[in-house]
Amino acid sequence: MTTFLTYCYTVTQHAGYPSYGIAIIMLTVIIKLILSPLTAKQIKSMQGMQVIQPKIKELQKKYKGNQKKLQEEMRKLYKETGVNPLSGCLPIIIQMPFLISIFYALRTYPYDPAFESFLWLSSLGAPDPTHVLPVLSAVSTFLIQKQMTGVQANEGEGQGSQQKIMQIVMPLFIGWISWRFPSGLVIYWVLSNVFQWAQQMIMFRNTSKGE
Repeated sequence: MTTFLTYCYTVTQHAGYPSYGIAIIMLTVIIKLILSPLTAKQIKSMQGMQVIQPKIKELQKKYKGNQKKLQEEMRKLYKETGVNPLSGCLPIIIQMPFLISIFYALRTYPYDPAFESFLWLSSLGAPDPTHVLPVLSAVSTFLIQKQMTGVQANEGEGQGSQQKIMQIVMPLFIGWISWRFPSGLVIYWVLSNVFQWAQQMIMFRNTSKGE
């Protein structure tokens, strides 16, 4: 991933405007485009689970004292509807190596001091002294979670309350650690969130139109 970022920076050099900031933006867009089919698969899986949630509740109520029969009927329901409850987890697992590699690449990247500044940032290798990026990382994380919570609105009461708690705790945690992380890494996180938010918005809109 470090080599990939260096290549993106080389592209900006050849374009006559060397910038590590633009290189990080290029890297983010390329990675998100590569992973977009996996993200789409994950979203479709969550939407499928939302559609069959009422039927799942009916089965749970009907076979409350018979777990074996419940599991059998659940398998039938998944097969009939074509929904795989595990398909939403697989894309996340596949994306983890990308997330880990970009994390370490941007956290320790050896920037050229002559070009490590970007916009209001004096150094992409240091935390944002204005605290703008940490706030953006927290807000963008909140918007992503709020968007996904809308998809999962029909889940159980216990799960719903947990999601509401995480919808507050996770953005605060991401914002807090962003105060300590290099600006380049936080830029990647914010742009990734924006890209995913746009992708989810398009998919949700198409679903509401029946496409």
